[in-house]
Amino acid sequence: MRDYRKFEIWKKSVVIAKDIYLLSEKFPNSEKYGLSSQLQRAAVSIASNIAEGSARMSETDFARYLEIAIGSSFEVETQLIIAKEIGYISNETLEKYLAEIHILQKQTNQFIQKLRKAVGH
Repeated sequence: MRDYRKFEIWKKSVVIAKDIYLLSEKFPNSEKYGLSSQLQRAAVSIASNIAEGSARMSETDFARYLEIAIGSSFEVETQLIIAKEIGYISNETLEKYLAEIHILQKQTNQFIQKLRKAVGH
């Protein structure tokens, strides 16, 4: 079994989730069960899927969970864009978060490729 806490992508995803929580706390109270909640769940899903996938026995299964984590990161990206369009965050804030998410997506994709090479795909 792999120790997910040692993976840089997991560490980075936890920081992103924390930052998303802090950011979304500033959204209007009317968004508590709307965009704030969706954004928080998607951000937490990134780290959670990395952790859950690490418990899978095969590299192929682990890679699949990492793909799901990337999918969740695209959800976060989309929701941040919507938050900017609604006026909840500035363009500067959006760009800062997107830069971090894009780095995480790239690193996760590289990890997936490494896992796939290990099994000959």
